[in-house]
Amino acid sequence: MKAKIYLSSPHMGGTEIKYIQKAFKENWIAPLGPNVDNFEKDICSYSGAGYAAALSSGTAALHLALIMLGIKSSDEVLCTTFTFSASANPIAYQGAIPVFVESEKDTWNMSPDFLEEAIKDRISKGKKPKAIILVHLYGQPAKITEIAAIATNYEIPLIEDAAESLGSTYKGKMTGTFGLMGVYSFNGNKIITTSGGGALVSENKELIDKARFLATQARDAAPHYQHSQIGYNYRMSNIVAGIGRGQMEVLPERIKQRRANFEFYKTFLKEIKEITFLPEFKETFANRWLTCILLDKNSKVSREDIRLALEKDNIESRPLWKPMHLQPVFESYPYYGDKLSEVLFERGLCIPSGSNLSQEDLNRVATIIKNLFK
Repeated sequence: MKAKIYLSSPHMGGTEIKYIQKAFKENWIAPLGPNVDNFEKDICSYSGAGYAAALSSGTAALHLALIMLGIKSSDEVLCTTFTFSASANPIAYQGAIPVFVESEKDTWNMSPDFLEEAIKDRISKGKKPKAIILVHLYGQPAKITEIAAIATNYEIPLIEDAAESLGSTYKGKMTGTFGLMGVYSFNGNKIITTSGGGALVSENKELIDKARFLATQARDAAPHYQHSQIGYNYRMSNIVAGIGRGQMEVLPERIKQRRANFEFYKTFLKEIKEITFLPEFKETFANRWLTCILLDKNSKVSREDIRLALEKDNIESRPLWKPMHLQPVFESYPYYGDKLSEVLFERGLCIPSGSNLSQEDLNRVATIIKNLFK
């Protein structure tokens, strides 16, 4: 069998082990330590965020954001429908109601028009949403200034799920830094990884201080263990943060490599009219975390034809996200839109995009796709 080509595998830079070994040498194996402190500083320095809390996952960061906004049972939270379930699950953790908003065709992200429609309709029903969770999908920034303006106009806090878009910008400003709070993920398949981890960022120091407090079991300042509110075991470990410090050193190179993958596929497959790619919307810079192709509705080759052909050659690919409003666990909740995400799911495919792919790997993937159209 041919060597496996993964969709997006971890790619170590080499210096990660230096920070891990230092932690071992100094016996900083406890949940917190110098690596965590410095990783948070690295995140702020890179993103331009004022403050950061390193956490166990991006999901934990979203959950803490909702807790700090006071989201409770029966509250409504607006959420991108075209995303991974981790964007919506924390809403359910709080017993709140997700209200799903459709994407628009320019960026595949939340539509400002449908967002405002949803807000107006929920208000007319006496249920003004308590928060907005916006996702920057596949590394492509959303129409963030329009969405942020709507959030401000209706006085609804905006949380940016930038789990897939670390390093992506709009007019030079990093995703994750436009809203009240932003979320990053360092899961194993992300553009950089700590094996598992995430971060919450904000310009509001009180929010980040509160997030750190809640993430360490909400232990009060006392010589004994005292707790005045419910806390969570959501803090990042010092060992994991050491991996993150090494990964931050190579992040610019990883983005460059992912973008080069995208350009290769786009050039190699340009003669196939049935295939289009997610464009880079005006004034945005996408990290191209994953390269995604979209098949024309009249294409004789389907998304599944390509996926199965790649699978047969031991190559991993994945359909675009199945919208949350179609997921069995969320299908009974409100939805606003024109079902664009359903089309994207049916006709779209994520193809191997890792920064550690060789030219031989890229040729192998692209040639299989191209041959299907001959």
